[in-house]
Amino acid sequence: MDAQNKEVDALVQKITGLHAAIAKLPSLSPSPDVDALFTDLVTACVPPSPVDVTKLGSEAQEMREGLIRLCSEAEGKLEAHYSDMLAAFDNPLDHLGMFPYYSNYINLSKLEYELLARYVPGGIAPARVAFIGSGPLPFSSYVLAARHLPDAMFDNYDLCSAANDRASKLFRADKDVGARMSFHTADVADLTGELAAYDVVFLAALVGMAAEDKTKVIAHLGAHMADGAALVVRSAHGARGFLYPIVDPQDIGRGGFEVLAVCHPDDDVVNSVIIAHKSKDVHANERPNGRGGQYARGAVPVVSPPCRFGEMVADVTHKREEFTNAEVAF
Repeated sequence: MDAQNKEVDALVQKITGLHAAIAKLPSLSPSPDVDALFTDLVTACVPPSPVDVTKLGSEAQEMREGLIRLCSEAEGKLEAHYSDMLAAFDNPLDHLGMFPYYSNYINLSKLEYELLARYVPGGIAPARVAFIGSGPLPFSSYVLAARHLPDAMFDNYDLCSAANDRASKLFRADKDVGARMSFHTADVADLTGELAAYDVVFLAALVGMAAEDKTKVIAHLGAHMADGAALVVRSAHGARGFLYPIVDPQDIGRGGFEVLAVCHPDDDVVNSVIIAHKSKDVHANERPNGRGGQYARGAVPVVSPPCRFGEMVADVTHKREEFTNAEVAF
């Protein structure tokens, strides 16, 4: 236990130092200094860790919340930068591999699709999909539409009109996926009747960065999504909770959903994935008794992807070398 505590203390100290250095940067736009610091941060947070960030002291919690906000801002600037680069090509979709984390989106979307197919009752063949918080580089929607859901229409929502303008330019030359992509500038809190039209709703990790905000968003979705519709929520686990907000599956249950599966990847897919569906038998502030005794009140059905820890370590090392030599990385 002492060794574990020392490991956690050392990690928190390292992350605190990185947060201080990042906070002093004059800009979070892509640059060698920004890239180096965020590469160090990701490298520190991705490996398995015994840390439970929800149990850290108030000072560390305040640091973590500030760091997530900085990560969100930096991610937005990075995506805007690459979206503009890609838009300069005649067919931007032919060059998505330029983005250093594109393979992560491929793997995350594949994981989400496989979890949906396995755990949603009756499987999935959605006609309409909503992605909340799609940003200027809607890679998740693209990968899902192109590789996994070829018949679905995708409505992408973001608060930022500039992000939607950038995103729409990426699909201008594509007659297949582009024809199935729509972009809307809206706050999820203002969506009501529209939500009932979707078979699957994806909630991006950075929509509702504070726990109370995330809870409100989920409750709003629970109030307006159709019975039987699936919800995919991106979360984080372990030290990855320094990068993204952690979502309590019980908050999803209290929002009117039945939680079907929780998956914490142990590879280069940084986000955890929670699969749920809106059930007429589940009401706000109540937990289901479990489909066929699937899980008891308060318990969480955690499922594990294939363990690829060895591959992850090698990949993190390789990516670190790539980012060090790249003009623009994180």
